[in-house]
Amino acid sequence: MNKFLEMSTFIAVVDAGSLTEAAKRLGTAKSVVSERIHGLETRLRAPLIERGTRLKVTDAGQRFYDSAVRILDEVQMAEETLEAAHDGFSGPLRIATPIVFGQRYLASILTEFAATYPDIRLDVEGSDDYVNMMDENYDLAIRMGVVQDSALVAKTITENRHVICASPGYLAQNGTPLHPRELNTHQGLMYSFRQPGTHWSLPVDGVVQRFAIRRRLRTNSGYQLEDALLAGLGIAIMPTFQVADALIDGRLISILSPYVPTGSVISAVYKASRRGSPKIHALAQLIGQRLGQPAIWDVDIQRALASQ
Repeated sequence: MNKFLEMSTFIAVVDAGSLTEAAKRLGTAKSVVSERIHGLETRLRAPLIERGTRLKVTDAGQRFYDSAVRILDEVQMAEETLEAAHDGFSGPLRIATPIVFGQRYLASILTEFAATYPDIRLDVEGSDDYVNMMDENYDLAIRMGVVQDSALVAKTITENRHVICASPGYLAQNGTPLHPRELNTHQGLMYSFRQPGTHWSLPVDGVVQRFAIRRRLRTNSGYQLEDALLAGLGIAIMPTFQVADALIDGRLISILSPYVPTGSVISAVYKASRRGSPKIHALAQLIGQRLGQPAIWDVDIQRALASQ
């Protein structure tokens, strides 16, 4: 009987929501997973899950799950602390990153981290969807904006500033709006995660107000939004990390600067139970060092503006 193996199997079943999916994640047969869960329930003399069309965790199962997660996290942190003291870091590290930001800025940093610690096995997944750290078993996620989940720790990496911008060609053809109320005559390029409708919320005299804009395109892809913007299809609110190069070389022009939405932060997020993990702290620190405060792309923009 391996209690740690039973715990990790049960956690995988709860996180996956099914025995079949848990078996896939663990790289074993469904019958093996089922046997481990049955053995665990027999030993504990309590049903942990209700099997049916949809797997349901019992009250006893939820209590055991919470305790098992905490225990295994503590064991993992104890191992990481000793490994770091002697041989550096090793083992798997599952990371979630936003797609555009991940490819433009994090890819090289993660490669550097992996090269520095050859025994680390990185599992990096790029997605702009919300990542559930608790259910999907990520060790670390890079997120934009404020994190309000008390079960998570958010370490601020740097600022995430935005800019309202358009191509020179679009502005030459359609004019440059000087106030947000003029946006109702302009074509808007909307990022669906941030602007699901046909209005933008912008600050005017310290008060956030809604302004109508014609919706030319709406997408959940940062790359699609950038491509349409550069092609002169309309005006967009963009993160400076994505459009820094285009602003610097003149392919895009910043407009309505006094009315830009309040920025947020870029954070390294991990479960509160992993707050003592040396491996996670080392990676978060490296990301922070490489991106800088203020962010390297904002420094480049300000330098270019100062030289004009």
